[in-house]
This record gives sequence, C-alpha cells and structure tokens, in this order.
Amino acid sequence: MAQAADSARTVILTVDDDPGVSRAVARDLRRRYGGTYRIVRAESGESALEALRELKLRGDLVAVILADYRMPQMNGIEFLEQALDVYPGARRVLLTAYADTSAAIDAINVVDLDHYLLKPWDPPEEKLYPVLDDLLDAWRSSDHRPVPATKVVGHRWSARSSEVREFLARNQVPYRWYSADEPEGQRLLAAAGVDGQRLPLVVTADGTPLVEPDAPELAAHVGLATTPTADFYDLVVIGGGPAGLGSAVYGASEGLRTVLVERSATGGQAGQSSRIENYLGFPDGVSGAQLTDRARRQATKFGAEILTAREVTGLEVNGSARVVRFSDGSAVAAHSVILATGVSYRQLAAPGCDDLTGCGVFYGSALTEAASCQGQDVYIVGGANSAGQAAMYLARGAKSVTLLVRGESLAASMSYYLIQQIDESPNITVRPGTVVEAAHGDGHLEQLTLRDVTTGETELVDAQWMFVFIGAAPLTGWLDGTVLRDERGFILAGPDLTPDGRPPADWALDRPPYHLETSVPGVFVAGDARAESAKRVASAVGEGAMAVMLVHRYLEQS
Repeated sequence: MAQAADSARTVILTVDDDPGVSRAVARDLRRRYGGTYRIVRAESGESALEALRELKLRGDLVAVILADYRMPQMNGIEFLEQALDVYPGARRVLLTAYADTSAAIDAINVVDLDHYLLKPWDPPEEKLYPVLDDLLDAWRSSDHRPVPATKVVGHRWSARSSEVREFLARNQVPYRWYSADEPEGQRLLAAAGVDGQRLPLVVTADGTPLVEPDAPELAAHVGLATTPTADFYDLVVIGGGPAGLGSAVYGASEGLRTVLVERSATGGQAGQSSRIENYLGFPDGVSGAQLTDRARRQATKFGAEILTAREVTGLEVNGSARVVRFSDGSAVAAHSVILATGVSYRQLAAPGCDDLTGCGVFYGSALTEAASCQGQDVYIVGGANSAGQAAMYLARGAKSVTLLVRGESLAASMSYYLIQQIDESPNITVRPGTVVEAAHGDGHLEQLTLRDVTTGETELVDAQWMFVFIGAAPLTGWLDGTVLRDERGFILAGPDLTPDGRPPADWALDRPPYHLETSVPGVFVAGDARAESAKRVASAVGEGAMAVMLVHRYLEQS
C-alpha cells in the first residue's frame, strides 16, 4: 500500500499524447495514490515541462514522472531528459509498447531511467502499483526535503543580492539562498525563464518569480503589509526602531488607532545587533532580531498596523490633521505623529568603498554575511557599541577580527563590559589611531589601505570583509522646512527648540511645547533622531512610551 507522502504538495506527473490513455493512467494513479499524492496529467512533453517549471517555482515536490515514449514533437526520452534538469531527484518511468523496448533499454543510460512499463499495464495491481510502490519508497528514502518557501538566486558578490537577503532576514522572512552558478540555482533560473544577467531572482511561496525586485515589490509578495487599511488614524509612527516600536506598543495598547511606517525593516540599527547585553531584563543578553520580533508581535497583538517598505517624503499640516506623504504619491493622515526615524551609519569616503558596497564592504552588521566569514580575516571600522557587538559575534567563526578605531582607545565610545570581552578574545585585535585610506578589488573587496592618523604611514592588507560602523546621520532630510532641526539634522523638541527654552516665534498655542514635541504641535520625536538623545535602546523605548503619553495630553487639549 502507498505510504503517506512527506508533503500534501508532493506530485506524481504523467504525460501521454493520447487523451484516452492519459486519462486511464491518471485514473489508476488516483485510485491508488490520490489520498497522499497529487496526480498531475499532461498531454504533451511541452505542457508537461511547463507544469514542472511551475511546480518548481512554487516549491512543490515531484516524486515520480511517467512519460509515454511515442509522442509527437518530443518523445518520452527527450522529455525525461529535460525533466531531469528541473527535478533531478524524481523517479523516471517510460511507458512503451513491446516493439519499443530496445529504445527503453537505451534510455536507461541517456536519462538514468528508473523503470519502463509495457502497455497495457492491466491489471494495475500486478503491473503498475508494485513498480510505483518501490519507486516511491526509494524516493522517500532519498534527500527530497522541501526548502523554505521563498528562494533567492543571485551572485555571491552582488550588492543587490546582498540587499535582498538582508531585507528578507531583517523582516523575519525565511528564505533559501542559491548561487546562480550552482545546479539548483540554474534550474530555478531556467524554470523562471531568466538569464544570469538579471539578478537577483526571488521566487515567492506561490511560485511568482520576481526579477531584480525593489523593496516595495518584494514586501508586497512575501506577506508584509505595505498599504494602510484606513485614511485617518489617531497616531502615525514614522520609523520602526526601538523608539518607533515602543510608540506603537504603547499607542495601540492605550486605545489609539495606530499605524507604524517603516522604510526598510523594523528594528533599526538595534535590530541588526548580534547581542545586546545591557538591556534591562535580559541578563543573558538578547539579539536585536529577537527583541525586534517580540516588539513587533506585541504591537500587532494590541492592534497596531505595521507597514514595511514605505518611504515617507513629506509631512504637512492640514488644520487639525497631520498628513504624511509617501514616495508613491499616496498619503495617510492622523491627529498626531511621532517621528522615530532613527539614524543611519555614515558612509566611508575612502576611494573604492562606494563601488564595493555590498561586495565585501557592508554598513552595519549584515548578519546574513556572517556565515561566509568563517575562517576569514574580518575588519570592522568603528569604536562604539555596535562595532564591539559585531566584533564579538563575528569572532566566533572568523580567523581574526581587527577593529579599526580612529580615536586613541575604545574607552571614549564603547561600554566597559564590551571592552572587557574584546580584551579577553584572542582573535580580536584593536588598532587605535587607524583609518581606512582606500578599498581595492575587482568585483569584490580584496585589499585595504590603512593609514596611521598620527604618523601618516600607510599599510596594504589583504581583506575580503569590512563592516563599517562610523557615526550616525539622522534620517530627517525630508523634514526640511517643516520642523526645526539642529545643524547636524537632529530634530529639536521641547525646551531645546530655542536657546532660551522659550517657544519658537511661530508657535501658535498658548501653552509651551511638551518635552518631546517638535516645532509643529502634535508632532513628537523619540529616539536617536532627537537632538541630544542618549543613543541607547532603553532610552529610545522609554522615549517612545513617553511620546505616547504626551500624544494623549495633546489630544485631550485639542
């Protein structure tokens, strides 16, 4: 008897150009195996190949393929030879007449045929089912396990491939990576009809191929919400880092209709941290991804909407409404807004870095690349906590990790506990007073020119991996002319709006601005984007909660 298949999506495919024979084969297969396998029928080699390509893109499994030998345009052997490229693990059976047995025997060497059956196969209980039972047993015992639903095909040293992988990973979307040079990657490209020049290819859970997708297209196809369900809310939170997630949790849990808008992935810089060990309540530490996932689930549990891959380009005041405009021309309005846009790592100005970004040069931790750093020499630029956390994480598998620090030591910018851990790590070296002068490589990073800031001496070192954590620039350029910012772009709020602590000259309300309120009433700021903020996860979460309290106060008095 047939045993249960590993997946309800596992397929037995039969192809025969004679409709009567095709229906008869499918009928007998369904009678025996229809409860545990899906029977797919085709009446030509071309249509059967198209069906196999669609199954491949959807991630379905094919256990057995039965093909008639005598078919026009493409005979059974020719079909099975091409089917082998799509599903090399499927068991292959040729249906043939007695006069064609010599061709079937020859096919054993051509397409690695598993069996040939003579027509007619009646009774199937004696001539068909025993053969299929053995082939299915053999297939089940082989490595036919399904891969995660989303698949990414790209080149190892491709900036866009790296961006797609990082986007999926940071948004908690499981995926499987295939190099375009490996056989399975080539099979997926062929099934999607894509050449190796247009990469990456993303194949979604439903089998939809996306060629070189941008973030909004990718988000929309992998189950991430990108469109608000309403036109008006009590609160719009812009930015999905710790401050934004804290605002969303407290806003939604206290009854405000809340939507959070994030341009890339929730978590911000903290979400990329391999381990945060000084956050209250986690004595053993917690990864940024874990903290982000919990906060995101907590926010949605209370009813907050979270939109991903939405770029905010403008903020307008329309009476009592605050209108947030998106890059695609659409907009959403609310009674209040919390700006939690966070910061981004500054770019290295050294020659060669721009061309090699994503090809050995990465900004932030890029945890998806950590596995490739095993046994390699890794360079990290920066001396703050994010750099130290990345160094400790990468040092687990890397041959060596070198921290390049412009200052005299780590003490001025890194927490003491991290400095102690780095000092105790034998494969981490700290090079103070050292900067990157240039990056070199043909298609990917190969060497770095390092310069001693005191002596001016330079040194050329071999390097394939460099992770950069140098300073933070606020993501507030789109607010120019709307809210007051300091000379570095950080948002001013409350008593910091003016040097003397008084309300700005154009402040229209009788009361002074609340502590986290910007120069626009009803628009608040929380987290790293605020001028003089503490730049710590705990303070960002706290400011997010405080901003919601002030939103309530604002709404009560409006």
